[in-house]
Amino acid sequence: MSTYDVVVVGAGPAGCAAALNVLRLRPSASVLLLDAAAFPRDKTCGDGVAAEVFDLLDELGATGVRALGAAAPRLRLRTPQGRVVHRTAPRPNRVVTRLELDAALVDAAVAAGAQLRRHRVRTVVPHGDRVLLDDDIVARAVIGADGAHSVVRRALGAPGVPPSSTAVAIRGYTPVAAEPGTLSIEYAGGAVPAYAWSFPIAGGGANVGYGVFDERGAGNRASLLERLAALLPGQEPDPATLRAHHLPLSTAPRFQPDGRVLLAGDAAAKVNPLTGEGIFDAVASGILAGRSALRGDDAGAAHRAAMERTFARHHRHVGALARLAARPAFLDAAIGAAARSRRVFDCAVGLGLARGTVSPAALAVVAAHLPGAALGGAVRRRAAARSGV
Repeated sequence: MSTYDVVVVGAGPAGCAAALNVLRLRPSASVLLLDAAAFPRDKTCGDGVAAEVFDLLDELGATGVRALGAAAPRLRLRTPQGRVVHRTAPRPNRVVTRLELDAALVDAAVAAGAQLRRHRVRTVVPHGDRVLLDDDIVARAVIGADGAHSVVRRALGAPGVPPSSTAVAIRGYTPVAAEPGTLSIEYAGGAVPAYAWSFPIAGGGANVGYGVFDERGAGNRASLLERLAALLPGQEPDPATLRAHHLPLSTAPRFQPDGRVLLAGDAAAKVNPLTGEGIFDAVASGILAGRSALRGDDAGAAHRAAMERTFARHHRHVGALARLAARPAFLDAAIGAAARSRRVFDCAVGLGLARGTVSPAALAVVAAHLPGAALGGAVRRRAAARSGV
């Protein structure tokens, strides 16, 4: 029976960031990185990676990741009513397939000293100052970064993520080139917030997909593909590349108990409810988990406090705005304001791709674009009350 200082379950961006930070802070630590898959492996994702993600990875020593994929310096967003914003982002983002990104992060973690093992974890049992995994692996701390259907999260007795806080997305690859250098999003009409995306990948073609921000309105696979085709005509994905996935949104109740088992990334329900972006929060929460894992019996409490300090205000803001964005009038006003105001556009990018918050000035500009001064004032007051602006 082997004993490790830290065992990380899941070798995606959250898990690798956690392993890298443990080893950055304590190079002598024994770190075991477990994943059910062999790398490189595919993962359902839009493949968009924000510039801020590379900043975090640089701090961990994974500097080579910044050169992967294709540059995407521009963003284009369009509403069903035809409002469009098409601007250069404050900082250039990239499109990196998860096949490439995750393999590079695993390589970086192994190079830093982590031991990688292909293994599907089935049981996680805390016992005093140790945690037992599958009866033959012992850890002084465990980090669960094993995704939306996390075994580690279930082992802690976490409640299920409610359907209203669960997005559903389907993704594929098409040989039809998207607009070069541009992350394109087409918002869908209807009662449930949803959008299609087209992100250009290196070598030609695009990652295309459709996401619904409430599991109850997702429908079946055929329905998702039909809605994708309607919003992105002529960019039909190769059926062999289609993958669907559940995304636990940060609007779900927070869960991190005391003890030596920590959660990060999708396992901690860290997906942005405005955009479905999860890589930034995965890496950022993994970094926090790596630091807290070295705190012994205080690990759980330390991680919970760190996550609250780091994410609470951002989560309040994106949660409030996600509810407002479900209203067509607000979405049109926001996109229209972003097209006219660089300040609003930059604020929206930070909210959707990283850890941004709403400024009162940006919110006032959006409210001014709403039909009727009274409605604009009411929305501004409601958003401010909910988000704490």
